Amino acid sequence: MRILATGTEGYLGSLLAPTLLEAGHDVVGVDTGLYKAGWLYNGSPRTPQTIAKDVRDLQQPDLEGFDAVVHMAELSNDPIGDLIGDVTYDINHHGSVRLAELAKAAGVQRFVYMSSCSVYGVADGVVDETSPTDPQTAYARCKALVERDVTPMADDSFSPTFLRNATAFGASPRMRFDIVLNNLAGLAWTEGKIAMTSDGTPWRPLVHGLDIARAIRAVLDAPREDVHAQVLNVGSDEQNYTVRDIAEIVASEFPGCEVSFGPPGADNRSYKVSFAKIRQVLPGYECDWDARKGAAQLREVFQRIDLDTATFTGRGHTRLKQIEHLMRTHQVDDSLYWTVRP
Repeated sequence: MRILATGTEGYLGSLLAPTLLEAGHDVVGVDTGLYKAGWLYNGSPRTPQTIAKDVRDLQQPDLEGFDAVVHMAELSNDPIGDLIGDVTYDINHHGSVRLAELAKAAGVQRFVYMSSCSVYGVADGVVDETSPTDPQTAYARCKALVERDVTPMADDSFSPTFLRNATAFGASPRMRFDIVLNNLAGLAWTEGKIAMTSDGTPWRPLVHGLDIARAIRAVLDAPREDVHAQVLNVGSDEQNYTVRDIAEIVASEFPGCEVSFGPPGADNRSYKVSFAKIRQVLPGYECDWDARKGAAQLREVFQRIDLDTATFTGRGHTRLKQIEHLMRTHQVDDSLYWTVRP
């Protein structure tokens, strides 16, 4: 299968592209390069040909000749959404819907969209793909809006699939330390302690980046009728953790690490997610990783590269810091376009 994957130089994209290449697919990447400073270690056995282009600049001819598009290139967390809310909607909502429209017009058969379990927001009990969404942030609202607007495009010639990923974790060459387990592991290594500012009671589902890549591969390999216009939560029931659980698991994998907790936090997002559907739709799909195994993986990487505090806290591995740096130095404009463009 010939696949165009956006965001191939990102945290998840740098894991996805080798996975698809090793499976025998022909992969072309698209990435505007906002996070080139974030290379933590040499860990990609194969990398694809990559088009250096903002997804908002893609045109129909760029998508012609591909069997599938995997769309991962969006602004990737809530703090950036708070910083530049209008731009988040421009890229994550309007840009993603436009990409789906271009793909359909170009004759692309499959469109796999990276959504998020964050669309559930605040929920009592266990939620599944039929549950109401309650997105609390610009990032999550855009995910829900793309699902809403792209679903009606599905027809005999265009088959979208929406993957609502749990919160990602685990080592990646293009590392992120601004997501919960990775951040706690970095604190455990560099400071020897995890001092939580909240009580850690909210629930979060987790999934390793490699298990997300495996889910994408499974969708692309599945019969079209099995995944046509489907929404699938990506993760496993066993990986619904409280933030307190995550902190304690991480600390246990870093000898001597101390853990403390604070009062209830202001962030009210909490949700437990059912992942039964993905196992029904994609028989044989299971997660290979859990939080403990992922924390151990990170400890091994940190030891191997001698991770220091400057690297852990630097802008290269924290999305908000990198965007703020690029804006402050006028390398990108207020819409996050490069000020010097090819």
